[in-house]
Amino acid sequence: MTTATVVGGGPNGLAAALHLARNGVSVTVLEAKPTVGGGARSGEAGYPGLINDYCSAVHPLGIGSPFWKAVDLERFGLRWCWPEIDCAHPLDDGRAGVLYQSVEQTAAGMGVDGKRWRRLVGDLAAHFDDLAQDLLGPVIGIPSHPFRLASFGPRAVLPAAVVGRYLRTDTARALYGGAAAHAFTRFDRPLTASLGLMVLAGGHRYGWVVAQGGSGSITDALVDALGDYDVTIATDAIVRSRADIPDSDTVLLDLSPAQVLDLYGDDLPGRVARAYRKFRVGSSAFKVDFAIDGDVPWTNPDCRRAGTVHLGGTFDEIAATERERIAGNLVERPFVLVGQQYLADPSRSNGGINPLWSYAHVPRGFDGDATELVIGQIERFAPGFRDIIVHAQSANASELQAYNPNYAYGDIIGGANDGLQMVLRPRFGLDPYATGIDGVYLCSQSTPPGAGIHGMCGFNAAQRALKHLGLPQQV
Repeated sequence: MTTATVVGGGPNGLAAALHLARNGVSVTVLEAKPTVGGGARSGEAGYPGLINDYCSAVHPLGIGSPFWKAVDLERFGLRWCWPEIDCAHPLDDGRAGVLYQSVEQTAAGMGVDGKRWRRLVGDLAAHFDDLAQDLLGPVIGIPSHPFRLASFGPRAVLPAAVVGRYLRTDTARALYGGAAAHAFTRFDRPLTASLGLMVLAGGHRYGWVVAQGGSGSITDALVDALGDYDVTIATDAIVRSRADIPDSDTVLLDLSPAQVLDLYGDDLPGRVARAYRKFRVGSSAFKVDFAIDGDVPWTNPDCRRAGTVHLGGTFDEIAATERERIAGNLVERPFVLVGQQYLADPSRSNGGINPLWSYAHVPRGFDGDATELVIGQIERFAPGFRDIIVHAQSANASELQAYNPNYAYGDIIGGANDGLQMVLRPRFGLDPYATGIDGVYLCSQSTPPGAGIHGMCGFNAAQRALKHLGLPQQV
């Protein structure tokens, strides 16, 4: 029987294992931590009875993932929960940009920008499934929906700053700016419009959903699915060298390029090794999990109903703070994402105590304590927030990397989204998953399509492995 070893039990490693197993391969997954899941784990964060997402929390691209839909994770117990409002972006005067799942409802609240919003994302949302099939795969390839892709292309290649200028009202511009900031990069660079547009389009198509019981429920469903195929999962299995990897017909690595260099070193072809050495790590996140008594006292009432709240002020302010952060400067008012998952999923709370998820964008490798900066940004738009904090637990760059070694220097998106690396990651080539070593593939979020709990990096790499093995495959 054909055999495979997957090193790393994050969502992409598990997705790779599942696609291989569904196609008749005997798979072993090696995970260094006591539990699998990588960026999709949940549990207590210092306060008993609360469910906190340890990393990824909101999944507009997850629910729309072609692979998750193909394997029907709901059949294995996964349930999605929708907030009343997907996302809100408050401004200092009490107004906010508000994102609903409905394009029309969102546009209706934008005044003169309503028509422009429809033009910007309406068709992308309507045809999101076609776009996702192409955009969540490798960049170099034959598209399944070339006309849809061609329609998106002129917008995708733009700097986010250009889209910001296209919109006229400060609330609409801020709402787009918060989505664009998910790329963790400057707004004046080509291609930076693309991720924000995809995140918004995915939200309009499926909603900015959360997993019932925490993001770890996605992992639980994957593990149950793998159980149908007798996949072996070994935890506390630290791989320090190639000698720790069992002999297999193929090996898939849910690792960073730097970790692949450590494992395979001189066995990598020179061009691949050079590309992995040049692969740029992105900026860092600083995470804070709060336990709060009651709800956040947002000045804007729509924020009180939103599953996600982006804090950064106006579009121009976000652009300026992201530029400063990329330059290595810690700003007083960083861009902060706040997750109120408990509004959609009350099972995460304990009585009147609710979990509040947040992280700030900070310079690469920041190992200080930015808790007060995060609290200050929330207080800016929710005066009195400090008074309802029952507990706070933070994680800086080193602590995030200790939690998940793929998060080098606190980079939670698997590599910098700047220049061509945004699309040609981890290196330029017809097969970005191939390491150049026969039968060995990279399947982490450092490969296309990048970060997110969608499993497509793993699925795409597993497709390549099956093709190399000469095995027929089902989706």
